[in-house]
Amino acid sequence: MRHRTFHPCSRHVSRRLAVLALPLILAGGLTAAHDHEEAPATGEYAQAAGGEQGIVVVSAPEEIVSRQRLPQFVGISGATAGATGLSMNLVVIPPGAAAEPHTHSGYESVVYLLEGRVETRYGPGLKQSVINEAGDFLFIPPNVPHQPVNLSDTEPARAIVSRNDPNEQEHVIPYDPAADAAAQAGSPTP
Repeated sequence: MRHRTFHPCSRHVSRRLAVLALPLILAGGLTAAHDHEEAPATGEYAQAAGGEQGIVVVSAPEEIVSRQRLPQFVGISGATAGATGLSMNLVVIPPGAAAEPHTHSGYESVVYLLEGRVETRYGPGLKQSVINEAGDFLFIPPNVPHQPVNLSDTEPARAIVSRNDPNEQEHVIPYDPAADAAAQAGSPTP
């Protein structure tokens, strides 16, 4: 990982702050300006004068397959940016696909749906659900079982997901709704 130094009060700051507007840009609400130097490569950071911490820019992250079995682009995390209290990623749910049911052990999640319609099944046995559309925010408390499902058979759904966990995949726990239902009914799992 290469690192580059620049002063946080320079003309570069406005270019770097444009990264924070990514959800609005992708949703068509803002136009990205290109009148400054290009953003540094993935994982580069800026060190302020006197050794103060600067701004981290993560550009064009690689696609990975998450523990939830979805394409994901890890933007900000402990590994990519040195974050200590949060992570932020772009998650894609392919047409007609669903994440594996899961929980985030001890951590909150926030989802901003950029594109698509998604049904999120949640709670014990995934018996409850909510349908969200582009522009909706969704808060998922710690340890709540959930499973997002793309309702389109032709278009992917895209969302920005943020957690108060810098290790964005470390505390993802698979969830088996059938086992949970059996446990609640007092019968052994098949």
